[in-house]
Amino acid sequence: MADTADFIDLRSDTVTKPSAEMRDAARDAEVGDDVYRDDPTVNELERRAAAAVGTEAAIYVPSGTMANQIAIHVHTEPGQELLLERESHVYRWELAGASKLSGVQTRTIDAGERCVPTPEAVAEGLVEEDLHRPGTGLLSLENTHNFRGGTAIPIGEIAAAAETARDAAVPVHLDGARVFNAAVALGVDASEIVAPVDSVTFCLSKGLGAPVGSILAGDEEFVEAARRVRKLFGGGMRQVGMIAAPGLLALENVDRLADDHANAERLAAGLDALDGVAAPEPDTNIVVARTEAAGLPAGDLVDACDDAGVGGVEFDDYTTRFTTHLDVDDTDVDDAIERIGHAVTELSN
Repeated sequence: MADTADFIDLRSDTVTKPSAEMRDAARDAEVGDDVYRDDPTVNELERRAAAAVGTEAAIYVPSGTMANQIAIHVHTEPGQELLLERESHVYRWELAGASKLSGVQTRTIDAGERCVPTPEAVAEGLVEEDLHRPGTGLLSLENTHNFRGGTAIPIGEIAAAAETARDAAVPVHLDGARVFNAAVALGVDASEIVAPVDSVTFCLSKGLGAPVGSILAGDEEFVEAARRVRKLFGGGMRQVGMIAAPGLLALENVDRLADDHANAERLAAGLDALDGVAAPEPDTNIVVARTEAAGLPAGDLVDACDDAGVGGVEFDDYTTRFTTHLDVDDTDVDDAIERIGHAVTELSN
């Protein structure tokens, strides 16, 4: 990353810094041993988190990846199949955790630009256990869809895919790392998105601005099982109220996600106006810029943007991701457009 005082970091919404209020909350948090369930701050966070997504219970874990992998471990048995979309975070960016940690093999669905598999695709992907085949143990969905540019998947599409799996007695997990972004974009309560599935992950450390931590939620029986697996995976923490306290404040940041969406729309429009750059209007806070028409590889653009003081992430050969968040305002967006424009011009010349 460029060593500049005014670096505009659009690599991810995970780069947000905790607010002064979050730092104060961490310092003053009432704590206990969470493995013994004695940490009152964690207990309150889990209670509020479950209420926020309309589930019976929730558990606080260090990361979204751990939350997803715990869910897979709880829902499946070794040797079963995990059915999921081929561009999903669980499949692309979690180090084959399903096979390493839970002994399940993956079967992928190509959902195209829909980002969520159709009921027909789910039905085709489901495998019934027999003498020769392992059987499907879990369907995993994602909302918003990270690789597809933060797409907010409509409730009906999630529900239709989930219903097909559950009709076959296959549970459904939702990787909802940014589920509140989806809820704000769709104008619904997060509980409506979560209602069709058996478990859900969401991150406190992305758009909501907490320094660390994610939530895994579901019914009480699922969460009890998840608590044991969290310990197995090394996620049992002690006086963790010090990092859970900022999470309580993060839950109050849901409504302001609309600001990030507006800034992302502004950024996309500015980038789309650049010669050779295509940046579709985003649903939420992730802008995907494609530079194949300009013949600019994403790696070269990311390096040039870094030199210009803007952070981005190479997503594909000619695709770069820029993500807005609470540490980025409209002035930063305007400056980023100008800097990225200069980078594109210099590379094109």
